[in-house]
Amino acid sequence: MMRESFVQKWTERPRFSKQFWAVLISFFGSLGFLLFQGGKLALMLFVIMSVLSLYLLLGQWSGIKRTQGARTLGSIDHGGALEAGSTLGVTIHLQIPGFWPMPYIFVKDRLYHRNGSELEFEATIVPDWRRRGEWEYRTPALRRGSYTFGVTECVTEDVFGLFEHSGTLNLPYNIVVLPKTVAIREWQQFHQMMKGTNHHSTTTRAVRETTQINGVREYIYGDRLSRIHWNATAKTGTWKSKEFERESLPKTFLVLDRERKAYGDPETFELAVSVAASLFQYGAARSLALGLLSTGADDIYFEPKSGGNQQKAVQQHFIHVEADGVHALKQVLREKAQNLVPGSFVALITPAYGESMLQICNWLKQLQLNPCHLWLCSEPDKKERWLKQLQSRGIAGYAIQSLHELSSLLGGRSG
Repeated sequence: MMRESFVQKWTERPRFSKQFWAVLISFFGSLGFLLFQGGKLALMLFVIMSVLSLYLLLGQWSGIKRTQGARTLGSIDHGGALEAGSTLGVTIHLQIPGFWPMPYIFVKDRLYHRNGSELEFEATIVPDWRRRGEWEYRTPALRRGSYTFGVTECVTEDVFGLFEHSGTLNLPYNIVVLPKTVAIREWQQFHQMMKGTNHHSTTTRAVRETTQINGVREYIYGDRLSRIHWNATAKTGTWKSKEFERESLPKTFLVLDRERKAYGDPETFELAVSVAASLFQYGAARSLALGLLSTGADDIYFEPKSGGNQQKAVQQHFIHVEADGVHALKQVLREKAQNLVPGSFVALITPAYGESMLQICNWLKQLQLNPCHLWLCSEPDKKERWLKQLQSRGIAGYAIQSLHELSSLLGGRSG
């Protein structure tokens, strides 16, 4: 047992490199040449080897292990958020303590995505006489998700390239890449389906207010005199206006299909997320109460409601959502049918089409729901035929091939 322990400890001992043994043998060789041969040549050779050995030995205290630095990011807001498809400019400032000559520094930086993928960036910089260096690089177009910068590696060598010295720099920073969105001016068919018997305008349908006061808000230039809340204005010393409750609209649900088999191309799912995020952005701008049904590895359901908290929660979901579902869209809807109130508007965001989708839409209509198919079209030659099939059954449908055409398809100019 003791012998095995000794062998294990011996094998675990760090081994010296070939370069180390070569320098050591050369030094003792020159020393032996001086002792046994003597003379000016032997002395000169020994002095040269001593100076070189001392230089190589001092490389262990080059200061690279105590490197200090900072990372600055460009083209990013204070919240650390970018939009998908954007690139990020990164600048790393280095300061190496010490005085040992340093011809260059090899720097490697890493950016980790939450899904486990990794981006590596490498460069060689030459420090100035104050042993300072600066490295600028730009990332490729980033996909949606959250990212974390890893440890920055700094490596240098002696002027002969014999020994390598390394250090690490921990400069943590998290960034978030939001799904790409497009501004939607108007969704005409949506407002037509939402129009009730007491309303004659699809525009006022989404914004009409009741006479019930819901609270007090800041005065907005142009508010009528009758809206001013005089008591609140007198108490606070600033202009306040009355906030009225809005008329209740039928519930609206966005259903994001996350079945893994439905998406042959990752870009198609990115388009699905961008469409959903754009529609929520449209609803938030018009105080529409939108809900979300998104079932995959996690089961996400947001009750239709308006407000900033709802928008933030949904946006956070869109940042990390993946096409990781194993259940078909039809099964997901059947399991969540109790949450779908009769009269609700249900927008299905999916690349699926054909007989299976017709069955889903007909089933939703039997539940007294208003289905709408937002088809992520990957087969343009079948677009007209599929839309006519939906129209013949009284079902709203859109064939979306790219995000920039979403606004025009829904009935408004792109913003």
